[in-house]
Amino acid sequence: MGTFTEGIEVTCTPAGVPLRVQWKGREYRLVAEPHRWFERRRWWNEGLRVPRGAGAGLVDYEIWRLQIAPGVARSEGRTIDVSFDPQSTRWRLIRVHHELPLSA
Repeated sequence: MGTFTEGIEVTCTPAGVPLRVQWKGREYRLVAEPHRWFERRRWWNEGLRVPRGAGAGLVDYEIWRLQIAPGVARSEGRTIDVSFDPQSTRWRLIRVHHELPLSA
């Protein structure tokens, strides 16, 4: 498993649930229900000043675990974690866990 940050395109439902991913020029589809949780930022290391009342998305950030596979392949897949930054409205790939075999 690697931990890093890289830009990624995520297409979502109107409710904000990921549906598809574009990464490194390839389109991926979700092959399992996505899972969401929140993690605490290391705000004490960032030196970030937050105006009073503007804490949403700055102290905790939203993470989605996605199981994805290329649009045409049925034999390879990946588990990734992505986060959404509401301030910049951008998605970031933060972890690539492993490849997983997919059943036909």
